[in-house]
Amino acid sequence: MPLNLDDFQTMSTRLSVNINKIATLRNSRGGNNPDVVQAAINCEAFGAEGITVHPRPDERHIRYDDVRELKKVIRTEFNIEGNPKEDKFVQLVLDTLPTQVTLVPDSPNQLTSNHGWNTIKEQSYLQVIISEFKKAGIRVSIFVDPVEKMIEAAADTGTERIELYTEDFAKHFHQDKHQAIAPYLASAIMAQSFQLGVNAGHDLDLQNLRFFAESIPNLLEVSIGHALISDALYYGLENTIQMYRRKLSF
Repeated sequence: MPLNLDDFQTMSTRLSVNINKIATLRNSRGGNNPDVVQAAINCEAFGAEGITVHPRPDERHIRYDDVRELKKVIRTEFNIEGNPKEDKFVQLVLDTLPTQVTLVPDSPNQLTSNHGWNTIKEQSYLQVIISEFKKAGIRVSIFVDPVEKMIEAAADTGTERIELYTEDFAKHFHQDKHQAIAPYLASAIMAQSFQLGVNAGHDLDLQNLRFFAESIPNLLEVSIGHALISDALYYGLENTIQMYRRKLSF
């Protein structure tokens, strides 16, 4: 069913906490300390409105078994990110049936995601894989750069949402925040004109989050991991999640 943009006005931006870095810390020592599943439970108890994971083929942080165990306990929204060109990833998503799958075009050896889909070149492929996930009842979002032609082509893939890749905004925020936000605002408005929901993520933090969320109309969700988990080392996890929530409350 098409999204009703009028309904967005009553929605606040949800905070989904990416717990990959907690898994990275666990894996650096072996064993199960810190406990990724317990961390997700705590994040929800502390105010997170969703949990995000991004399993990669080498399982250098979140493991595939983690995803299966997390599915059993998460009570908010569960968002699994990854590259659907990995067959193992597709099967994992279909087995666990998260609330949302976010499709990201990263390579297996990539340190972190650093670009969105070429929705023109990959149009046919995205249509097929998105249809498969939607048939399973999973909401689909695709990672895109703030480029209007890519947004326009994304509307033809069948995706329900896009996730704006915000590294460039974060990189230039302190130089000229109004110039930095401009392509994201234009992209969000275009996406919503095509009845696409808008999420965002990558390098959003306590300094830039409020301005981004205030500037982008009807922003549905932000997914934040590295900055939030890093801040938790100083402020504590519960306090940090509440600090990020307050940045989204205006």
